[in-house]
Amino acid sequence: MPMITFDGHDYDCHQGETILEGLTRHGVLLPSACGQGVCQTCISKAVKGKPPVESQKGLKDTLAAQGYFLTCICTPEEDMELAVADVSKGWLKATVIEKQLLNESVMRLRLQSEETLDYFAGQFINLKHPETELVRSYSLASLPDEGVLELHVKRVPNGQMSGYLHDDAKVGGSFTIDGPVGDCFYTDKDLDQSLLMVGVGTGLAPLYGIVRDALQHGHRGDIHLFHASLAESGLYYADELNALAQQHENVHYIPCVLHGEVPEGGMKGDIQQLVQTAVPQLTGWRIYVCGDPEIVNGLKQTCFMAGASMADIYTDPFV
Repeated sequence: MPMITFDGHDYDCHQGETILEGLTRHGVLLPSACGQGVCQTCISKAVKGKPPVESQKGLKDTLAAQGYFLTCICTPEEDMELAVADVSKGWLKATVIEKQLLNESVMRLRLQSEETLDYFAGQFINLKHPETELVRSYSLASLPDEGVLELHVKRVPNGQMSGYLHDDAKVGGSFTIDGPVGDCFYTDKDLDQSLLMVGVGTGLAPLYGIVRDALQHGHRGDIHLFHASLAESGLYYADELNALAQQHENVHYIPCVLHGEVPEGGMKGDIQQLVQTAVPQLTGWRIYVCGDPEIVNGLKQTCFMAGASMADIYTDPFV
């Protein structure tokens, strides 16, 4: 089995295990966030040994040539020595300019970055806890021309970052951020293509940016946006999405709940089955699915079986 040298110590890496998994098993915690090779938080440099090509996916050619790679997707093929390096886009200061509860557990957090960020609606940023090295990734609900970075943060029981953001972060306080990155965003390659968007919980955040970005680009095809929650109390931005649907005849907003009272114009039941019933044929459609990883994976399969090409199915990276 390959041996990984880090910080002067040697650690074994099991067959099929990534470097991040192996070091974590030994109690060595490297910076990481998405675990999917997208956010680039875990970027490291091979001091000795050659990283597999697959572990350099998404990196600039100039970085790959210098031996940089992503530990979360690196299954080593030989002994390696590594050094942690943060060479993504650099950490920037961002100031909290607004906090507002959107429902009982989801807070809208708006940040003002010290530098103007060039990004696509639906991408995500990495947010560093101001008192620790903890990093969490949050999708952007904002549009680049709005001048703010809007995040939707769900309170997670005993969550170190979400608890801090909900309870302790103050307007005027600051964080450091990295990004934006990610490939779940709109492109105007086909303005007449039908779009299906399904957001579960705060999976609505990137979709709220993507749907408005599509409309700004003059998208003509039908846009069906499903927002799912356990109950009506978990939904949010209903007024804003209903307004979009009223202003644009190609936009169809469908709030969905699993239990309890059904919102006006909404549906009740398992979101996978609801989507399958409402849009049974998806050949030629472009799909965006964001939210709970298990549900997202199930919906990807459902959409593929309904005719959608895997190349046309986009998800946020937190699966």
